[in-house]
Amino acid sequence: MIRRLAAVLSLALSLGACGEQAKKAPEPPPAPPPAVSTTTTVEYKATASPTLEAVKKRGYLRCGVHPGLPGFAYPDVKGVWQGFDVDVCRAVAAAVLGDADKVRFTVIDNKNRFGPLKSGAIDILSRNTSWTLARDAGLGLDFAAITYFDGQGFMAPRSLNLTSADELNGARICVQTGTASETNLADYFAARGLTYTPVPAASEEEARNAYQDEKCDVFSADVSALAASRTVLNNPGAHVILPTVISKEPLGPVVREDDPAWTDIVRWTVYALILAEELGVNSKTVESSLQTVSDPRTRRLLGLEDDYGALLGLKKDWAFQAIKQVGSYDEIFRRNIGADSGLKLERGLNALWSAPKPGLIYAPPIR
Repeated sequence: MIRRLAAVLSLALSLGACGEQAKKAPEPPPAPPPAVSTTTTVEYKATASPTLEAVKKRGYLRCGVHPGLPGFAYPDVKGVWQGFDVDVCRAVAAAVLGDADKVRFTVIDNKNRFGPLKSGAIDILSRNTSWTLARDAGLGLDFAAITYFDGQGFMAPRSLNLTSADELNGARICVQTGTASETNLADYFAARGLTYTPVPAASEEEARNAYQDEKCDVFSADVSALAASRTVLNNPGAHVILPTVISKEPLGPVVREDDPAWTDIVRWTVYALILAEELGVNSKTVESSLQTVSDPRTRRLLGLEDDYGALLGLKKDWAFQAIKQVGSYDEIFRRNIGADSGLKLERGLNALWSAPKPGLIYAPPIR
């Protein structure tokens, strides 16, 4: 009996010792979590553009322009089209075809401004056209970019000594029919409880002539158009553009909505011209920059690093060709409507965002 009790006690002590050892044994290390990749691979590829293919096959770009607006679109004495809007089309031709001269210009009147574009008769409309919701969403069109920030104003004889449009109560005002200017004018006067007598005109030329013949007291249109009109009046110095601006008129090239890849081509051609100014590259320096530039942003713009042209279905030097053959944004502005032109328009809102007096001109990066 004593032996059996001793055996039981010995077994109990042995099991207790094993339990203590079990309590002190270290826990096994947890299994490592599954590996998670910290890099994301995005595959970029070009989208085919039917318009681009048609332009290449045809061998030239078809561009719709104003019948004749000094500084923006007009044929010179040799019949060669010149102007700010004209140069936008020439830059697209340089980017797409490698030759800025491969453009055929079609005069587009105001009454049927969008018809030739919608029907496919032209590839791009570059005709001082304001970007509005109704036009963008309601006509099957896309505004590729804003090339000029404008607004509607008033031109009046200097002899009237006017300082504001609010002094025009009861005035006769020449305005082009079927335009945003006509609606803006009505809205502005109605909001202020003022009256006026519209003198309608079928074209800017007709409105200008009516104003010069004193059939109206003032002429209302976009400020840039007024500045252009003033240069061809009999006595430009006898007329002033009032400081009052009654609307926002963001102007830019228009394309069809059914070809977004073509929209990208036109958009990024405009942005390339803006980036050229921002990066200090112009038509005179761009070629030498190919050998000397080290700034990665400029190298990407000129096609020296990576191939962003391929994403647009274009050659690697697409932006280089546009800049070399047509110029940077500041060159195009200066010679057509700025300091070196008859219009002498200041940059104002159309200065770069980074200028000493900042404007609204801003391009997304190429990267």
